[in-house]
Amino acid sequence: MNIAVLVLIVLAISAAGYVLGRHRALSGAQGDRRNLHSLIGYYGQTVFLFASVPALFLLAVWLFLQPMLIEARVGAMIQPSDIPEGGSATLVMSDVRRLAEGLDAAIASGAVTEEALAGLQAGDAELGSLLSDAGVALGAELRPNVLEAAKAYRSDSHGARLALTAAVIAVSLVGALLSLLRVSPEYRARNVFERFVLAALIASSLVAVLTTAGIIASLLFESIHFFQLYPAKDFFLSLTWNPQFRGGSDLGIWPLLWGTLYVSFVALIFAVPVGLLIAIYLSEYASKRLRTFAKPAIEILAGIPTIVYGLFALITVGPLLRDYFAQPLGLGTSSASVMTAGLVMGIMLIPFVSSLSDDIINAVPQSLRDGSFAIGATQSETVRQVILPAALPGIVGAILLAASRAIGETMIVVMGAGAAAKLDLNPFQAMTTITVKIVSQLTGDTEFASPETLVAFALGMMLFLFTLVLNVLALVVVRKYREQYE
Repeated sequence: MNIAVLVLIVLAISAAGYVLGRHRALSGAQGDRRNLHSLIGYYGQTVFLFASVPALFLLAVWLFLQPMLIEARVGAMIQPSDIPEGGSATLVMSDVRRLAEGLDAAIASGAVTEEALAGLQAGDAELGSLLSDAGVALGAELRPNVLEAAKAYRSDSHGARLALTAAVIAVSLVGALLSLLRVSPEYRARNVFERFVLAALIASSLVAVLTTAGIIASLLFESIHFFQLYPAKDFFLSLTWNPQFRGGSDLGIWPLLWGTLYVSFVALIFAVPVGLLIAIYLSEYASKRLRTFAKPAIEILAGIPTIVYGLFALITVGPLLRDYFAQPLGLGTSSASVMTAGLVMGIMLIPFVSSLSDDIINAVPQSLRDGSFAIGATQSETVRQVILPAALPGIVGAILLAASRAIGETMIVVMGAGAAAKLDLNPFQAMTTITVKIVSQLTGDTEFASPETLVAFALGMMLFLFTLVLNVLALVVVRKYREQYE
């Protein structure tokens, strides 16, 4: 059964439970709602939750585990001799999935029956015709074990889908029935409903924690796999980035780390002063009418897609810097450069710095301003000597958070800075960053089990640790030096 249809069935059962729960509660109170412990809506809502939430949770868990369990079972049917030279088990499993989908399409179209399908062999012309009609293109020659694995994959998937349908509907019906049986005028439906909602809120909060743990685990496991294939010493100490995908690769992280820090530094050099001056003006000098218009207008910059910034860097900023600065000064002839990406990224970061700093400056108590004015200080002296020192920890935290955003940027760097991994001080030379290389190493016709592909996970882990350190540093600075006012 289609998953969307199954969800609709669960919701229909839950809706019916809602109506029956209200009716049963009202019947037990002889039609007088004053005899009920809780408002009548809570009785229906309780039945609705018990009928829907456990069933939908089972559906989510089943859909998560089913592919892994089926692929583990089917993968055991693939022998080493079934893996083509230069290939991998991952590619063979991709062929198994495509082949299973092709067999499903052939059955659905009536081109072949289940009985005829069971008797097809790898070399049969009929099978080749069926796969061709279904548009299935395999990555290697079809082998007998691969065909049998595809049949098993298809059979297991259908069986699991039927079992899923039966289990989810059964859980929904049982939940609705058990909840209905508990409904009575004395039933504390509101308490049960609120505890259920509290548990749902806690579970939702854990999603973020578990997601973070899953990301870290996936990066860590694949990074360990990479370092089993490529020496960690060469990765951390080499000054060359030269992936070959045919052996002899040099995968040193330093050219990428240098490019990442260089581009981010240029972006922050531009964004921090401009953003901070905007925040000071809006919070201390601008009229209320101007602030009402200017603050949202500046924050629009944060909502512009990064691909648009990339096009702006490629079409406008890059040629401008090349024609008026790089070429006249003899520093380069390319429009793709660190300066191009840094300036455009700095424009993108302005609202991050200005908005956060503005909120922090506005949080400084008015009594400090009044006290400064009372002793004869001018407004500029008050800003320099009272407000900025009081808001400094928060401003530093805002800058570090903006730096984390800059380090993780990809699209602007791709279109504005190029893809050259090198160590150079010239800001008008093309360079690249860690995020760009992560994308390039994982796209295209690459072998997933090779060091040149797995290095993307090691780069991702390094980038994650780097940004984590910046975020932790920002929190430490804010918590250690912030001023708390009554």
